[in-house]
Amino acid sequence: MSEDHTAVAEFGLRPGDRVLDAGCGTGRALAPLRAAVGPTGSVLGADLTPEMLAAAQRAGRATEGTLLLADVARLPLRDGALDAVFASGLIAHLPDPEANLRELARVVSPGGRLALFHPIGRAALAARHGRELTPQDLRAESNLGPLLARSGWELTSYVDEDARFLALAVRHL
Repeated sequence: MSEDHTAVAEFGLRPGDRVLDAGCGTGRALAPLRAAVGPTGSVLGADLTPEMLAAAQRAGRATEGTLLLADVARLPLRDGALDAVFASGLIAHLPDPEANLRELARVVSPGGRLALFHPIGRAALAARHGRELTPQDLRAESNLGPLLARSGWELTSYVDEDARFLALAVRHL
């Protein structure tokens, strides 16, 4: 089972849920998201890069959900339109993390869920890039929890292992 599949399984999606893969890239998570929400659910993959969406199309992943060219900082979705947001590798690329996470909260109904995922943990990622982990690291639990709280989310689960990073949060009611 791929890392995306494992993270999606732990996310707790239900059949019929409406889920966004924010910053979907080439759409690797679309199939496990579709499997989790079933035929009655909806899957939307949004990315800012036309080339990534074209690669998702070429890989046949558009059959698992709707691909949308959009900036996750300004989503063309109504308030509360979704039940969940899955974001793989996204948080490090957000230009304004607090505002951008607030935008993700806006499009999720109260009680909805957020998964921030990366296929390797913080220490392994830093080592791969030849960097040290710093106390300012956005994904450190001590930074991420308050950041999510300021953005409309409550951190409910935090896993940072060499083989994966997965933070789960719930949209404030």
